[in-house]
Amino acid sequence: MSITELDSGVRVVTESIDSVRSAALGFFIGTGSGLESDSEAGLSHLLEHMLFRGTDRLQSHEIDELFDAMGAELNAGTGKESTSVYSRVLDVHLDEAFGVLNDMVWRPALRDLETEREVVLEEIAMYEDDPQDKVFDVLGGAVFGDHPLGRAIIGRAEVISSIDRAGLAAFHARHYDARQVVVAAAGSIDHDHIVELVRAGESPPAGSGAGADGRGPRIEVPAPAAFVPRTVFCRKETEQVHVTLGARGIARDDERRFALRVLDTILGGTSSSRLFQEVREKRGLAYSVYSFTAMYAGAGQIGLYVGTRGDNLRAALEVVGSELQRFAENPASDAELSRAKENAKGRYVLSLESTAARMNRLGSATLAGLPLLTDDEVLERIDSVSMDDVRSLAGELFDEATFSAAGIGPDEDAFLSALGPLNVAGTGHATAASPNGTSETGR
Repeated sequence: MSITELDSGVRVVTESIDSVRSAALGFFIGTGSGLESDSEAGLSHLLEHMLFRGTDRLQSHEIDELFDAMGAELNAGTGKESTSVYSRVLDVHLDEAFGVLNDMVWRPALRDLETEREVVLEEIAMYEDDPQDKVFDVLGGAVFGDHPLGRAIIGRAEVISSIDRAGLAAFHARHYDARQVVVAAAGSIDHDHIVELVRAGESPPAGSGAGADGRGPRIEVPAPAAFVPRTVFCRKETEQVHVTLGARGIARDDERRFALRVLDTILGGTSSSRLFQEVREKRGLAYSVYSFTAMYAGAGQIGLYVGTRGDNLRAALEVVGSELQRFAENPASDAELSRAKENAKGRYVLSLESTAARMNRLGSATLAGLPLLTDDEVLERIDSVSMDDVRSLAGELFDEATFSAAGIGPDEDAFLSALGPLNVAGTGHATAASPNGTSETGR
């Protein structure tokens, strides 16, 4: 692995793999929903869409035709703290692909805004119709409250509807600052050649977001205030009740992140996990049940999801509650700990057989300011997770009293009643519905 920081502040990080013919290339930009104000909610996501609408020299359809002719992949994504634009191509097409990606990031034409606005509004409508997706953002709001990390990445329809081209261009100039950009590549590449491509092609907006030296600060999402557990319910006529439970986790630079990966594997990360076995395999109370984690700058989240029919809801949550209690007290047997560590190591190594996965790891870690660990170092960190590590972390994080709850379904009273066996926020208290059909309690 090699890393170079250019005078502009753009960082270039690469990993050469001699045994492949592909090259994965990505631009990672330090902007996402967690860095937006209320009035900007969704602009990172809209701007990501607009990058594909063409550049100063290429129309949208010409970008599509170029990558189709190369047999290449082209995609992008927006997260809480970053936006990425990336491609995987044959090495012979690397320079051409880089030129297009470079123009998309630094010189988007921002044309056809009205058309793409409608596309994103349709995406928001599709999201609102998908309770299995939306319930995670409902939980985010419950866990993080008014903090930007609690908002949906996709944004708000009223913001998307009202932004004009000048406003979006100003957002691009502020957030696509050189010091917030990492260019990552992995595969059949040469580091010095990538550096020269970046140096020759970069044109960060002059002075945008910059200080006296022309270089803006690297942005970090402000840490949330004290966590206040809440229960939030959205009324919707659904066949299943979709439930998420969550609480504070750990920050992305916390050394305990490897222990948390092992814990998540034991609780609900695999088909042999406790939640999957107890809720689905032994009792048939759900088709989908699993745990998850998210780590950000200065904050994190743990959680679990279960989707079940209304007549199974109480029984499913009783099992979930008993498993959470057991997990806090006894998070792992020797066999579970060993199996979870081997699983985590295996998944990690297998994922890195993909040049795209390696590129993504390099770009994400560098943008987040995390150390670039070698594969052996990562495996050693996982291997070193001890029983004391998982017990200490489980005891700190998996306390039901700190959990928030979110649900989407047709019957709020049934949801609150089913939460009764769990000691989560708002249980047993009446809630007042808001105009959008969402109700909330807290303590």
